[in-house]
Amino acid sequence: MNSTHSAQTAPPLLKWLQLFAACLTGVLIPLCFTGPAVVLSSISAAMGGSAVELSWVVNAYILTYGSAMMAAGSLTDIYGRKRVWLIGLVIFVLSTVAIPFSSTVLQIDILRLVQGLGGAAAFAGAMSSLAQVFHGAERTKVFSLLGTTFGIGLAFGPLAAGVLVDSAGWKWTFHATALIGIAGFVLVCVSATDSKDPANNGMDWPGALSFTAALTLFTYGVLLAPEDGWASPIVLGCVAGAIVLFMIFVAIERRVSSPMLDLSLFKQAKFVGVQILAASPAFFFVVLIIMLPARFIGVDGLSALQTGKMMIALAAPLLFVPFLAAQLARHYTSGMLSAVGLVLVAAGLFWLGVVLDSGASNAVMPMALIGIGIGLPWGLMDGMAVSVVEKERAGMATGIFNAVRVSADGIAIAIAGALLATFIQWGLFDAATHFAVDQIMGASSRAALGDLHSAGNQLPGQSELLRLEYAKGFRHLLFILGAGSVLTAIAVYATLGRVSAHDHQPAEAVRPVIVGDGE
Repeated sequence: MNSTHSAQTAPPLLKWLQLFAACLTGVLIPLCFTGPAVVLSSISAAMGGSAVELSWVVNAYILTYGSAMMAAGSLTDIYGRKRVWLIGLVIFVLSTVAIPFSSTVLQIDILRLVQGLGGAAAFAGAMSSLAQVFHGAERTKVFSLLGTTFGIGLAFGPLAAGVLVDSAGWKWTFHATALIGIAGFVLVCVSATDSKDPANNGMDWPGALSFTAALTLFTYGVLLAPEDGWASPIVLGCVAGAIVLFMIFVAIERRVSSPMLDLSLFKQAKFVGVQILAASPAFFFVVLIIMLPARFIGVDGLSALQTGKMMIALAAPLLFVPFLAAQLARHYTSGMLSAVGLVLVAAGLFWLGVVLDSGASNAVMPMALIGIGIGLPWGLMDGMAVSVVEKERAGMATGIFNAVRVSADGIAIAIAGALLATFIQWGLFDAATHFAVDQIMGASSRAALGDLHSAGNQLPGQSELLRLEYAKGFRHLLFILGAGSVLTAIAVYATLGRVSAHDHQPAEAVRPVIVGDGE
């Protein structure tokens, strides 16, 4: 018996309820970034844990979310978009509810890994479902709204986490996130209609597994480096294993009939430029969303609530700058605007590096400039992702773009944390020569998380030296990120300077197979 409604002809009320459900799903992602970053010191105080274990409280979610995103997108086409959306929310909610009941940091890490898998499935299901319901200019507005929702989560997530920590304790940051997931689950059940891609030839499991394993090994190796050293056999083994697995992934994608990733796209300079642009927020913005709260709380002595208020300056511009960028794109190319935005980000990073040591209150204006700068490409990237390829390849281009954007988060945070710990190590090796190497490496790893108290316990009497080396290392990190943003702006302008996000629209989705249609 045929259904009376397809995913493309849903009643208006159900369409907008489905959009609201997608927005609730979308806001979970920044909340899962920002919440743990704000409560990390509270978790450390309550449970202890090693520096690596505490790092994974933040990184575990980002790692599995990013590495599973590409595979999750394929699963929605094969098994049904609503079904994967709901399964993802169930996994997400159950793991989130369990986190506050953990007795060790390691248990939280494991649950955060599971939480990331659920988040990837839920978000992939939400995005692919909306693509079947909204089309043309309406679809562009809908996805702009989703970007704004993401910005709301980034802007006010730290503040919400700070309020919850001060009023109810750190566990409520996870309780509240689970409640949002439950509300989204109910709305999806009510509003969404399941659909599949009738032309899909099945899952590229070898490609999905090799890509996920490679990304996991690489990130894990970078996370271990501050404590074990870059020359550690485990670290070198992880990096070497990741390289081998990436090579295997490339070989697989060249041979399978329906690859998860069409490698021929990377022969196009514009497509490569879009991927560079996709990764840029991770290195020059998301890194700060994670690392600045640790500094404000652990080093500058701000409360969780004060930190949440400070972080608004960094992320609040995402509430309006993407809309301004859309207006400016009528007169200037999207590639040029994106390059200008990255230059503004670089200026903000250099400015922040100069003034941050003189007091946290001096950070507000440079943080706002960084937020304004990243807001320009933020509202234009998705459109450029599909404008640089043929219309019939728009779906794959969007999937690759989102996978790169999300995967870069975990890699960027791991690299930035490792660099900061390494800078602190160098300073301590020069100034604290009477301490053992293991003591210095352990203390630097703790200090890189903003936990100067625990770092000081490993190097008795060296609290002021640790604070000095942390500040110096953080300043060097900001300057490196600023230089990286300048180089990225040059690369983006060289490859995308003449590209507009509206050069051409992606082809409309073919009619999906509706589960239960009998087709």
